[in-house]
Amino acid sequence: MAINWIRVENYEAMSSVAAERTFAAIERSVGRRRPMLLGLATGNTMLSLYERLAGMLNRRGFDLSQLHTVNLDEYVGADGKWISADHPLSYRGYVQKNFFSRLDPKLGMNSKRIHFPDPMNPPALDEWIRSIGGLDFQLLGIGFNGHIAFNEPMSEAVISVEAFAALPSRVVDLTELTIDTNARLTANGDHSKVPRQAVTLGMKQILAAKEILLLACFPQQRQPLLELRQGRVTPELPGSYLINHPNTTIIYADDLVELEKG
Repeated sequence: MAINWIRVENYEAMSSVAAERTFAAIERSVGRRRPMLLGLATGNTMLSLYERLAGMLNRRGFDLSQLHTVNLDEYVGADGKWISADHPLSYRGYVQKNFFSRLDPKLGMNSKRIHFPDPMNPPALDEWIRSIGGLDFQLLGIGFNGHIAFNEPMSEAVISVEAFAALPSRVVDLTELTIDTNARLTANGDHSKVPRQAVTLGMKQILAAKEILLLACFPQQRQPLLELRQGRVTPELPGSYLINHPNTTIIYADDLVELEKG
């Protein structure tokens, strides 16, 4: 099944459509007996989405006692553990501030059902996700170098197409482009604040998600998305693996990404 591309006018339109689709996925799960696994992404791309989604959930008053969230990644400090949740770049802090703190406590969401890959034991989350039945709905961004989560590009001389798709959750060294990008977007240009490692959900678990929704709203994402459109799957462009996923939608803000530009 081909990727479903949705072109919208701007960031707010992208956020609105994405919030509606994520809400609909949660709504479909309400009342069923098994847990729903919602994969969350972070970064500036997702800010308005989470504000909108929390408001929609609060207004509807869904029982979220069967909702589990799984975040794609978190930075790792020099001690090999998560950076502190109060670190300005922490993704655990990000989702608490921008999403979970906005949810009405009456909905029943609690910290025991908020999951991150653990740098001290990355395989544990993979095993748990498999035991529950896999991710139901996964939000993604795409890095300026084409990465998804912190699955960084790798040369085909180093790893095969098949082996890259099978990568598990693990601790990774971040590329200089990723460090530079995250310093500019989240650390006021201060490279020293950006950790050099992160723990990431693996390609295998991401690609096994039943539905994937990728959002793009930066001009620098135009090139990796254009390359993705060429239809060649390669570890040199991790986002290209979505080409063969059976249920992926990409929503992009045309005022900044401009995929239709000649």
